[in-house]
Amino acid sequence: MRGTPVVMAVFLLGITGINAQQSEGPTDPKAQKTWQEAQEWVRHGDYGAALVALKKADKQDGGHCRKCALKIIDFGLKTGDFKSADVAAQQLIADARTPQETAIAHLERGTVQYREGLEKNKSDAYAEADREFQASLAAYPRVSDACYYDGICLAHLNQDDAAKAQFAKYLEMAPRDAADRERAQRFLDNPGLARERMAPPFSITTLDGRAVSLDSLAGKVVLIDFWATWCGPCLESLPKIREIAQKFASEPLVVMSISLDDDEAKWKAFVAKNNMTWLQYRDGGFGGPISRLFGVQAIPHTFTIDADGVLQEEHVGSGADFQGKLKKLCARARQLQEAPQTALKSGQ
Repeated sequence: MRGTPVVMAVFLLGITGINAQQSEGPTDPKAQKTWQEAQEWVRHGDYGAALVALKKADKQDGGHCRKCALKIIDFGLKTGDFKSADVAAQQLIADARTPQETAIAHLERGTVQYREGLEKNKSDAYAEADREFQASLAAYPRVSDACYYDGICLAHLNQDDAAKAQFAKYLEMAPRDAADRERAQRFLDNPGLARERMAPPFSITTLDGRAVSLDSLAGKVVLIDFWATWCGPCLESLPKIREIAQKFASEPLVVMSISLDDDEAKWKAFVAKNNMTWLQYRDGGFGGPISRLFGVQAIPHTFTIDADGVLQEEHVGSGADFQGKLKKLCARARQLQEAPQTALKSGQ
């Protein structure tokens, strides 16, 4: 996999407030046949081959297949082929006929440049993404996602005042239940966080009925463990996860196990039988919404996130020793919690 899993999965395309028209598929018979070949490659999980087929289908269709272009962008980002994704995005821009289509097209190209900036640490890609997000907003001012991701790009360009302005605009127009609202507020308060490798924001309802979002846990260290009852190495790691949950019970640490089990009843019975009293959530197999966000393709897979929401450590497989790292992160979390009280006592 190119880049880090979190970076590869963190940006989910979509536009708030725009009802995009149905994407047109290829109309040429040869292109339609090649399109079906691409779908077959997708079913086999070969996105590289699917990308090649989609590019061929688009060419056979005269270079104006909107649905092909959108899929090329998607698979280009999945495989790290930013050049193909960028060419497809420019095709969308050239073919756009309405303000909404223009806004979507510029947002797509901004996405490509943003992701390339993240994965290659390229300032010129962030600058190009900024121009594209601005063009999206010029075409349709209510594109909240363009504001949010433009803010991140501006932060990477060390334009913190401009970044804060974009985060503020996002908070004004984004729906109250938008996944990025809490994160945007944190970036508004501290734009420097937008330059960090932040864990992707998400919200879940745990097995015991608690509504939890990652950003609501700000100030605490979070250990996320992706696992399943049918996974032998996961079961080998379970005693260590239980020990951490018990040993760090009085520390600013939250342990969260996210199961990839398909069978809900079996998962619930296993959790109860094994006294897994820390936060539990079932994501419904590989390809579930949370596992996709984190780019999980094998388990056990753990992520250690600090009190600021920054991803500090990632481990695939059993046998990892988290306790030393967790002790240091918890010590820093306590310092952050105590800092305001210390300032009050000193009269600052």
